Amino acid sequence: MASSTQSVSSDERVAALRARIDEALPAVVDERSPASLYDAVEHVLRAGGKRVRPILLLLVAQSYGTSVDRALPAALAVEVFHNFTLVHDDLMDEDEERRGGATVHAKWNPGTAILAGDLMMGLSYDLLGQVDGADAEALYAVYHPMVERLCAGQALDASFETDDAVTVEAYLDMIDRKTGALLSAAFELGGVIGGAPAPECDRLGTAGRLVGRAFQIQDDLLDLTADDEEEWGRGVGGDLVQGKKTFLTLRALERAEGREHDWFARLVTDGGLPVDDVPEARERMAELGIFEEAREAVRTYTEEARDHLHLLPDTAAAEALHWLLDRLQAREY
Repeated sequence: MASSTQSVSSDERVAALRARIDEALPAVVDERSPASLYDAVEHVLRAGGKRVRPILLLLVAQSYGTSVDRALPAALAVEVFHNFTLVHDDLMDEDEERRGGATVHAKWNPGTAILAGDLMMGLSYDLLGQVDGADAEALYAVYHPMVERLCAGQALDASFETDDAVTVEAYLDMIDRKTGALLSAAFELGGVIGGAPAPECDRLGTAGRLVGRAFQIQDDLLDLTADDEEEWGRGVGGDLVQGKKTFLTLRALERAEGREHDWFARLVTDGGLPVDDVPEARERMAELGIFEEAREAVRTYTEEARDHLHLLPDTAAAEALHWLLDRLQAREY
């Protein structure tokens, strides 16, 4: 277990990387026109966020001795791409709030949201190509498949809305793509930039996929268990209201019996629950042990990811990466 001094050092390192990313992101679209498009992109990039993906990339690259300055364009690429997916995801889900503020299609219009997302995807490719001295072919060999996997995952997620027979295993396969693809790429890109051997880069990618599972299940949990809607950034229980199939709802359907199963089946047959039924759903899931099972899944996938990350050189950056995984697992970051 790390000492308190080491923990503070890791905390400060992560905070400094987050601040560096926050400072650099708006400059990606600084002084560009037309304002009707770039203002929307800037609105997204200034909206905040935990910056988990770019921080992980930077920590992996630093673990191999690469400077933040050199790896930063790739980190920004990952974060800009992530935010592109959120803009389009919000549009598809008709969500009007993100991170406590209006989504792009709500603040402007759906057309602007589509264009802003498309532009951000293009900007991410440009940023990735700005990594000094990196093997561009190796970087894009990671990036291109990630885009395909992520889009396929998004399509699967959308198809689940009309599929009454989705299983937990099918859901995990979907999040391996929709959520895990970009996290996997972040880890692997950090290794490529750091000069890690190909087998190590592959293991880093596997670690990212596992973190993706933990991250998405944690997101599912927070949607129902967050105490503060302002801190969460969107309405608590929104997944239930929209009738989205998540790890929690699918496990509830698998474990519930009789009338209890019929009650949860409304998520599928009626396309979601009334807002007033969300508290009861939380109580029923708690009684079935769904929340604790989800928390255990988060712990398990995080530890499996950590096993793959033991290959990293023993550096302060690697220590900070493990510290961050601890905080994510405990929902303290």
